[in-house]
Amino acid sequence: MFKIRYTLLFLIFLPVLTQAQNDTIKYDVGFMGMASSGKYAPFWLQSDQYGKVSSTPFSAGILAGVSKEFGPKKGLFDYRFKANLLLQTDKDKTTAVFHEYYVQAHFSVLDFIVGAREEVLGNQDSTLSCGGFLFSKNARPMPKVTLGIEHFTAVPFTAGYLEFKAAISHGWFTDNIYTTNLFLHHKYLYAKVGGRLPVHIQYGVDHVAQWGGIVPGYGQQPTDFAAFKDIFFGRAGGTDATRNDQMNALGNHIISQSMRLDVDIADFRVSGYWQNLAEDGPVKLMWYAMNKADGLWGVTVRNAKFPFIKGILYEYLNTTDQSGPYHDKDGLVYGGADNYFNNGIYQNGWTYYSRTIGTPFISSPLYNRDGAVSAENNRVIVHHVGMEGDVSGYSYKLLSSFSKNYGTYYASYSPMIRNTSLLLEVNKKIPVWSNIEVGCSVGADFGKLYGNSVGCLFSIRKTGNLFHY
Repeated sequence: MFKIRYTLLFLIFLPVLTQAQNDTIKYDVGFMGMASSGKYAPFWLQSDQYGKVSSTPFSAGILAGVSKEFGPKKGLFDYRFKANLLLQTDKDKTTAVFHEYYVQAHFSVLDFIVGAREEVLGNQDSTLSCGGFLFSKNARPMPKVTLGIEHFTAVPFTAGYLEFKAAISHGWFTDNIYTTNLFLHHKYLYAKVGGRLPVHIQYGVDHVAQWGGIVPGYGQQPTDFAAFKDIFFGRAGGTDATRNDQMNALGNHIISQSMRLDVDIADFRVSGYWQNLAEDGPVKLMWYAMNKADGLWGVTVRNAKFPFIKGILYEYLNTTDQSGPYHDKDGLVYGGADNYFNNGIYQNGWTYYSRTIGTPFISSPLYNRDGAVSAENNRVIVHHVGMEGDVSGYSYKLLSSFSKNYGTYYASYSPMIRNTSLLLEVNKKIPVWSNIEVGCSVGADFGKLYGNSVGCLFSIRKTGNLFHY
């Protein structure tokens, strides 16, 4: 089945390549190597990297591919594509996988995408954030088919003061960990008000669901169109679903609501955002939710004319409430015991290739010493600080994260475990070396959660035009 998918993608790319008149096809080749102390590589050297860096203390990788971006002029129709191969090796194994492979067609305001690509979903800062609550950059890109309006677009007759974006996706969990042939459903709708004003406010809702698949002990789950409608509307399953899904909702659903405020003051933009999560119904507006104590709150300050410090960020993440510790007691509902990113039927939960799809501070199953496939640490408090800039052509990024980790309601850590993760990343493009870019990142962990470790990641990358028609 997976080979068939690659064949279909090749058939898509072939006419694109042969008809690419007046288009520039670029190549991208990079090498990365890492060495560290400890049992695991430092957290920020291998988290939020789209799965491109191994969690083992010694590893290396080569990423090579070709791509075409949208043209410089906006027209009625445009397209882009990308395909790259990732070769990874560490002390345990050597693997070769297609990391990104997609074609995106843009017609007027609509986008149609087929394949797997690195995405930034959510309203968090794209470079300094510790990762969005529901979606981060922690897991490998997933193959999907997406249709929608991906960028904020003005609503007609509003003079640009009201904008929106929306999309729907169908995806495949190709890792086949615990559950095989599992599907992803994702849709979102965001609105923004502000237009030419110096103040912009946006509000958005993301709905994801894991469904279908063959589940050990339960067998094949419903995958027909009737099941898709139940997934789309978050309804209970039919008679072919499990008893739990007949009583609640078919599949494993997560809803995230988010707000953001942007204020432009002279050359500065100050932004604040809030993201929440709901795994149990009924779903209420985020400020009325049972678990409103949980969420990701962030503040960033960015400027356009001071390159030494381009951006500063502070984020606070809390996932300890989870609507309370109990589902019920003596027949009265006391709380949700939401058990973030875990599910009783789909025990691999909100993960992909053993990495959490959402915030990496809900610990990925790859850290589980007992071999479990679920998240064993999803009650955390995190303070996160980031800064980035450019000094004499050297771009840098600093990250510092302090976390308190409590395990889960069902298996709590006693005592609570503290952990500190640090990162300094420096990159330099060297024009005299044909625009080769070199980078060096130093990371460190201190604490008992992942163990103390210090490491260095070195990278070298070359990009250029493969050919120009």
